Amino acid sequence: MSLKNHNALITGAGTGIGRAIALALAEAGAHVALTGRRLRLLEETAALIRSRCAAAAPPQVRVLDVTDRAAVDAVTAELTRAMGPLDVLVNNAGVGGPNACSSDGPDRWDEVVRTNLDGVFFASRAALRSFRDGGRVLNIASVLGKFGVPGYTAYCASKHGVIGFTKALALELAPRRITVNALCPGWTETEMAVQGMQGIAASTGTTYEQARASALALVPMGRIVQPEEVGQLALYLCSPQAAMVTGQAWSICGGSTMG
Repeated sequence: MSLKNHNALITGAGTGIGRAIALALAEAGAHVALTGRRLRLLEETAALIRSRCAAAAPPQVRVLDVTDRAAVDAVTAELTRAMGPLDVLVNNAGVGGPNACSSDGPDRWDEVVRTNLDGVFFASRAALRSFRDGGRVLNIASVLGKFGVPGYTAYCASKHGVIGFTKALALELAPRRITVNALCPGWTETEMAVQGMQGIAASTGTTYEQARASALALVPMGRIVQPEEVGQLALYLCSPQAAMVTGQAWSICGGSTMG
């Protein structure tokens, strides 16, 4: 699945799933642009790419907060001037954590929805101004975009919204042969998962190890997803081989949700 001569922009590329996807695309030959809010982490991802992909073009690195529409427009335009038209956009930037509608105020709702849903819209809109026909848009949603969890109203709503956005944009861009898909990870070995399991431990009065065990007990395959596994599925969905795959929400969750 070669992505040689493809230009790819990944948001939230400094850690976890975003870093794994950036590495997978770069290893397949893509020239990658790494964006995120923390420069140090982006530079760590860039260093990994340089060490593993000696033949690849040096990654572009830009600090970017996807909730800032003007910054998204400016940075995306700057990157396309530096790299050329985009072939791949991976909307990975996101935040998690609880937000109970019955007890929490609107600030947390605004933060989560602004990042997870508005950010996808802002980045897609900016990227599509210089997107080549036949390209790939991949939106990172979640299994919580397919079912609800009490106390996570903002996160569930935003990820359900990402899936709906994916389906609509897939139809909008089909005449240009641009595919649009969503990827829905379950529990994945990331900083966000650790924070989630710590939250479970705090709310249930258990240890982190007990909370992790109880969470993974609900995964039929019996283990946590590795970021590299998400990266490889993302690589397929961003590759030429996935030309007839669009408007879909792909779960990678060990069977914790089906359909």
